[in-house]
Amino acid sequence: MPVSTQTQETVRWCSELLGALGPVRVKRMFGGHGLYVDEVFIAIIVGDDLFLKTDDESRRAFEAAGCRPFEFQTADGKKVAMSYWSAPAEAMDSPAQMLPWARQALASALRARASKPSAKPRAPRAKPPAAKAVKLAKKA
Repeated sequence: MPVSTQTQETVRWCSELLGALGPVRVKRMFGGHGLYVDEVFIAIIVGDDLFLKTDDESRRAFEAAGCRPFEFQTADGKKVAMSYWSAPAEAMDSPAQMLPWARQALASALRARASKPSAKPRAPRAKPPAAKAVKLAKKA
């Protein structure tokens, strides 16, 4: 489905707002857009709203600024809130005003990443057939 001109403009502006942190990459997802800074997922755009990553450490600042959580309704009618909160209205005016909020979002995303268990180590690969043939040739 094509993205509306208004949504394209919102994505462009939000990318510019977050760009003070580093290179911004945008990926379409969840019926919206995900925003990555230095390959760390820190924000989502749904409709024309920017939601920044939060955690227990940063959430109070977003609450105090009058922000709201990103919520959606499941197929069975259950309301689910995610750890993304709307950006303060004044932060949407300029990259300088967004910077402290974007830093908090990046810090929250990095803390979340650090708290995840590391991936299981992979089992060693079997030796390639060519290595077996060389080994057998040496024995002969």
